[in-house]
Amino acid sequence: MLQYLQRLGKSLMLPVACLPVAGILMGLGYLLNPATMQGGETVGAMAIVGSFCVTAGGAIINNMSVLFAIGVAFGMARDHEGTPALAGIVAWFVIQTLLAPGFVALLGTDDPAFTKVNNQFIGILSGIIGATCYNKFWNTKLPDFLAFFSGKRSVAIVTALVSIVISAILFFVWPLLYNGLIFIGESIISIGAVGAGIYTFLNRLLIPIGMHHALNAVFWFDVAGISDLTKFWSGQQVAYGTGMYMTGFFPVMMFGLPAAALAMYHTAKPGKKKVVMGLLASAAFCAFFTGVTEPLEFSFMFLAPALYVLYALMSGVVAAITVMLPIRAGFCFSAGFLDLFFSSTTPCAQNPWLIIPLGLAVAVIYYIVFRFVIVKWNLSTPGREADEDEVKVVSGKNDATFATYAQTILEALGGKDNIVSVDNCITRMRLEVKDNSIIDEAKIKATGAKGVLKPSKNGVQIIIGTQVQFVTDEFRKLVE
Repeated sequence: MLQYLQRLGKSLMLPVACLPVAGILMGLGYLLNPATMQGGETVGAMAIVGSFCVTAGGAIINNMSVLFAIGVAFGMARDHEGTPALAGIVAWFVIQTLLAPGFVALLGTDDPAFTKVNNQFIGILSGIIGATCYNKFWNTKLPDFLAFFSGKRSVAIVTALVSIVISAILFFVWPLLYNGLIFIGESIISIGAVGAGIYTFLNRLLIPIGMHHALNAVFWFDVAGISDLTKFWSGQQVAYGTGMYMTGFFPVMMFGLPAAALAMYHTAKPGKKKVVMGLLASAAFCAFFTGVTEPLEFSFMFLAPALYVLYALMSGVVAAITVMLPIRAGFCFSAGFLDLFFSSTTPCAQNPWLIIPLGLAVAVIYYIVFRFVIVKWNLSTPGREADEDEVKVVSGKNDATFATYAQTILEALGGKDNIVSVDNCITRMRLEVKDNSIIDEAKIKATGAKGVLKPSKNGVQIIIGTQVQFVTDEFRKLVE
């Protein structure tokens, strides 16, 4: 079950990867034409270009439910090809039509929950339906007179029938689920900045198992009516301040984590500092510039789990303080410099410049706390491992290096005969193997991998970093 949820979390990153371009377009558009959300006239070439950018970015943001239906179906299918994506969109169309307010009114209900059925949760559910139907029926053989509908052609038909059944269930379940999510969301909102801190703490705490995406769906998208991300970029201001559930990540990702990386570098053993510098410096820059923090977080979460829990707690406290000041900023992808720059001109942005002095203060605190805790309790952060676990990072970024990286990992996994399936998300290679007891973890880590996780008897995750796709591509060539 855990492996299934982690695979779902990985699949969610495919549609989420569409968000950065939306953020850049909308941020650039607001910069060129501030009147876009202020009701002013669009006059002049620059203003027209700005309006085009805002509208183009909004086309992505406003249709995330469809993108989730396609992306999740594609990501969770046994084969990454077009049929499951088609099945996902079939499921989405059927559910949207059968649960539309106009249709359910004919069935005798006017529950307002059905006005919110076009949301990311339904999109994700549609993707799961499409992928499940594909995985189950892709090789179905029918009698000769129905042979045209055999195999992959049967998937869309089965998906439509299954979606009708799911729609009937949702007719009774969705109002209960929706109102339950509304209650949870309103409870968190009612405690203001403290609620934002609790959310941020749980978000960081769930990263090791990849379940932070499920939590994000409640607060960032229109599952429970909060929709912090989409409201921020559409300029829809709310009483508590749109962006509350995004703002607190900026000081942590841009300043806190890089300072923590510096503390880990300074506390590394003298003979390992050069290697650790290469590992931590690139991960710290990635966190600051793009907001991708997994390479840095995975560098210590398994080596020093208590330190990671402390980091999650500190992140929650920082988020609460940030929201109290008040500061409001938003992102389309993650809380890095790029998103901060492009979101600072949007209508819902409030004192985004304060993130810089606050972030510098956060950096000092993170550095002091991390350095003190690491030294005080002699934690095994990068560069402080036992000599036999010394990390030897593979240098360079070319196909030959990635091929060598992949070859070493394959050997450590027991060869291609032990591999069942191969996939990857933004920073992790995700594999299903026949036997994970024969895996040589030390050999994998010697390549520069930041961690090895075994979520189930046959599941293996190798934390590589943002170059994971290239390593995975080379790995697939070797297996195939």
